[in-house]
Amino acid sequence: REFYGHILYHFPDVLVQSFRPDLRAVPWQDDEDVFAAWREGRTGYPIVDAGMRQLLRTGWMHNRARMITASFLVKDLLVDWRHGARYFMQQLVDGDLAANNGGWQWVAGTGTDAAPFFRIFNPVVQGRKFDPNGDYVRRWAPELADVPTRYIHAPWQMPPLVQEDCGCVVGRHYPAPIVDHRQARERALDVYRQARDRSKTL
Repeated sequence: REFYGHILYHFPDVLVQSFRPDLRAVPWQDDEDVFAAWREGRTGYPIVDAGMRQLLRTGWMHNRARMITASFLVKDLLVDWRHGARYFMQQLVDGDLAANNGGWQWVAGTGTDAAPFFRIFNPVVQGRKFDPNGDYVRRWAPELADVPTRYIHAPWQMPPLVQEDCGCVVGRHYPAPIVDHRQARERALDVYRQARDRSKTL
């Protein structure tokens, strides 16, 4: 917190642009419908949707959920990290301008002590690791309450009969994934690399 406070004091432009000059030209997609689905917890990825719904209802979520949801917005959906940072500050009861900005730039790979831009959280893996029984997901995404644990973080993998039996048909009761994570990951890597390559020619 103190570190990011110092960064904001000495480099106030971090509020409006990436700290790293080589990643200031990322061609974000900024699809408003996609951004709305993320804000409202309708991405089709349970751990992401649970986190965003908790934020919307309570104004808070655990740091791990903040990292997962932020990574999904920036890397999977290619929405500019500044939109996510602004939305978090509007919603969080514990929002701190400097820490929020630093956290988003860390996730985006554009900040001072950033994770490499190629670090992209897999929402299914993160869900299985940090919510192994699906308790968090079931609480905040109740339409998934009766989904078998083996499918709780990837409900689209349920066979049709299992979907019918548990009362959660993907695409009807719960959204289908808004993107394919594997394809989205490759797209993000390409976009970031292109941005870095362009910066070298300027």
